[in-house]
Amino acid sequence: DAILIGPGLADDEDSYARVRQLVAEIELPMVIDASALNAFAERGDELNPERRPRVITPHPGELARIVGSTAKEINAHRIDAARDAARATGCVVVLKGFQTLIAEPDGHVNVNPTGNPGMATGGMGDVLGGMIAALLARGIDPFAAAIAAVYLHGFAGDMLKDEMGDIGLAALDLAERIPFAIKRMRES
Repeated sequence: DAILIGPGLADDEDSYARVRQLVAEIELPMVIDASALNAFAERGDELNPERRPRVITPHPGELARIVGSTAKEINAHRIDAARDAARATGCVVVLKGFQTLIAEPDGHVNVNPTGNPGMATGGMGDVLGGMIAALLARGIDPFAAAIAAVYLHGFAGDMLKDEMGDIGLAALDLAERIPFAIKRMRES
């Protein structure tokens, strides 16, 4: 079992308080995404005090809020920002953007080579969060799960770009390509 928390969550203090409570109490592997990350603005130390299997999936603005920085500063030092956030929070950090970074608390950082600008649309992060959670539910290590999901997500996005161009790709279209992306990867 695993939990994905964040997509569709209301952006209000009551929701944030409940998110912080759930993250503190639930021991299952967890992906914390989207609005749930806002519950930890300048409270990154509360993300994983027990060092449970946790993956956070911020874009630069969300990571900036968590660590008390700016998106400009995060983008200027992406690798260091992801690594430092992983060490500080005890979470695997998936810093979304061009060449998404996956950092683990011990300092290792993976740079993902797949994906394209057309994927910067609503819902794409929700699909990615679900993919990571699915792998966590299978018992896969959080760092390995994040690397595999990010790579496959980008690979499916690249397949979609080849079919439809790279402007405004839809999350549903990407989700439907995932089985075909897996098949193509197995065949190559």
